[in-house]
Amino acid sequence: MALSISLVLVLGIVVVLLIRTKSVKPGAAIVCVLFGFFLAGTSIAPNINRFVTGVADMIGHIRF
Repeated sequence: MALSISLVLVLGIVVVLLIRTKSVKPGAAIVCVLFGFFLAGTSIAPNINRFVTGVADMIGHIRF
């Protein structure tokens, strides 16, 4: 059975959990989100996207 979950959803859940457990303060989380938002508009964004897609594909091909 294949399970497909958006990486944005997974990372969003991780951020919420880190804030709730007080591992990351809300201000730091907002700065990280803004950094990611502005990084997405740079010329390096396609390279990051290809890297993350490649890692996700490798994980998806792991057989247990």
